[in-house]
Order: sequence, then structure tokens, then C-alpha cells
Amino acid sequence: MRVIAVANQKGGVGKTATVLNLGAALAEMGERVVLIDLDPQANLTAISAADEAELTTHDLLLSADVDLREIVQPTPIANLLVAPSEYALAAAEAQLADADADRAQFRLKDKLGTLAEGIIVLIDTPPSLGFLTINALTGADEVLIPVQCAYLAMKGLQQLLRTIEGVRQHANSELDILGLLLTMYDARTAHAEEVKRRLQEHFGDRVFGTIVPRTVAFDYATVAATPLVHFRPDSPGAEAYRALAREVIDRA
Repeated sequence: MRVIAVANQKGGVGKTATVLNLGAALAEMGERVVLIDLDPQANLTAISAADEAELTTHDLLLSADVDLREIVQPTPIANLLVAPSEYALAAAEAQLADADADRAQFRLKDKLGTLAEGIIVLIDTPPSLGFLTINALTGADEVLIPVQCAYLAMKGLQQLLRTIEGVRQHANSELDILGLLLTMYDARTAHAEEVKRRLQEHFGDRVFGTIVPRTVAFDYATVAATPLVHFRPDSPGAEAYRALAREVIDRA
């Protein structure tokens, strides 16, 4: 099993779109994929067209009796399952903070072991560095960081990298940075090109070769509750996520 957390405390950088489309592209390649929605906004749950669920990641984190296999739901895409979220998960931050402090950040990790070998797990995290994101980083083997091609998004990386280092020191020494994914790239602007150049200079081959372009096609796919790789399979965005899937497999 390979567990990848998709994280960035800044909102609107393409985390959910990356989890869904990377997952769909990997499933298209024949991989068995489980998406875990750890964001109380539950956008991944909504756009993955999963069946209505009685149990969610809220129950998974806060109840010792709930197994991850109990909450995963099928999606319309073969080989692609999702563990849904709900708004009540927002209260889990405070509840986890008041719980058994030594194990609070291991709640997700303790449940991941019930999945079968050979599965790729992608975790969608909230736009914060609270207990939910810490649980994702503690349970993950790798972290994939989407970075919008904008100066402020690039500046926000420092805090996330400090958090990753803290998790390495205290809970998950094996956590690795899988790579930085440049998103919402507009080749017509010098600003986006400058951000891309700076990130590539600083992080080198940690930056994926794949760059996800800015396109309204993502919005249409969201309304249709369908991954872009299926909604418009020939679009530049869909091709980008298929290329990313190949890079993710190669970097294993």
C-alpha cells in the first residue's frame, strides 16, 4: 500500500482537483485507488459522485469501532473508491485536541492498515495545518504539494515545509516529499513563468515535470461531478493529470 497526502494550507490551489483527477488517471492505468476526503467542506465527496454514506471520515477518526473498509464507497469509475467526508468533521479538530493526546495524530494511520496491499491511497486535506492535516501527514508515506503559480502561494510553502519537518521529527520519520505540482499555470503571463522558474531553481527535481494549466474545463467537470480526465479526456488539463499519474508511478 502506498499512501500519499495532498496538502497545502492555502485554499484554492487545486488540492481536491488533484486528488480526484490523479486518482481517476491512476485507476485508468489499472491501479486500485482509494480517495480519503479529510476536508470538512466535503468537496471531494460531492464531485466524486459516491453513493450516499451512513459513515464518514468523521466516524472513522472519532470512533474506535469504525473500520476504513466500512466507510469506503464506490464511484462510477472502476478501481476508484472514496471514503466520504461531512461538515461534522470540522468539530473533529477540537475533539481530537481534547482526546488522548499521545495518539490523536495517529487516528488515521491506525485505520489505514485494514486496507489491502497494492492499493494507492490519496488523502485530500483541508486548507489548514490543524489536526486533520497532521493526521494525514502522520499516516502518509509521501506528501504531494500543489502550488498555484502565484507569488503568495509560493511564499506560503515555508509554513507547510516546517510542519512536514515537525511531523518527521515527532511522528513519521519516513515521510517524504513526493513532489511539488505547479497548478493553475497561465503561460501567457510573465508572473506565472517567474514563479515556475523560482520554484524549479529552489526545489530542483522535487518539482514535477507536469504542469497543470489554468482552464475553465475544471469548472465544467466539477458541475458534472466527473473527473476532468473522463469529462473532457482530450483537454490539456486531463492530459496533464495523466502525465502526473505516470510521474507518480515512476517516482515510486
